[in-house]
Amino acid sequence: MAMSVEIGGGTLSEIYQSAKKLLLRTRDGLEKLERLENAGGIDSPDLSTSVKRDISQIQSFCAEMDRLWRSVGAKSQRDLWKRKVEQIAEEAQSLKESLDKYNLRNQKRAQEARERAELLGRAGAHVLRIFDDEAQARASVRSSSRMLEEASATGESILRKYAEQRDWLKSAQRKGLDVLNTVGLSNSVLKLIERRNRVDQSIKYAGMILTVVIVVYLIWRWR
Repeated sequence: MAMSVEIGGGTLSEIYQSAKKLLLRTRDGLEKLERLENAGGIDSPDLSTSVKRDISQIQSFCAEMDRLWRSVGAKSQRDLWKRKVEQIAEEAQSLKESLDKYNLRNQKRAQEARERAELLGRAGAHVLRIFDDEAQARASVRSSSRMLEEASATGESILRKYAEQRDWLKSAQRKGLDVLNTVGLSNSVLKLIERRNRVDQSIKYAGMILTVVIVVYLIWRWR
């Protein structure tokens, strides 16, 4: 009589059998989750969601059966169904606690993975900054090297110009000395010419005077 009590279209016995089957499936799903976890921390969100949904359904069955067994007429049957329902509820609660622990471990792993990723990201950023600093240092060294090379080239160019100017000055000095020597020679020639002109003038004037004297003498004598 008690077994024929119905709720939601099913008897207490039928609901109990459904809860038992769901317990087996839930336990199997939870074991799969734990095997995946032990295999390397692999997470299966779909399976975890399915297990959680099954546990909620079992707890709903327990709530329904808890109301039903109270309607059983015989006390012995009520006590029997009470123990059965409590057993199902305890197993469902145990599975829920196991799933909660699994979810906590999974969340912890996810948090640790995020922290590692952030740490690696910061470390990577630090390494990139180091590489960037080294690249800037190398660029600075190359720039300094180019500046030194340019300064050296400029210095060499200035020295070459000074050498060219020194050679030009020496050449100009030699030319100046040559000019001075030439000018000195020309002055000597001019002086000789001037002396020759003066001598010629003296001879000319002397000849003129002598001619005048001779003419005067002849005129005086022939009178």
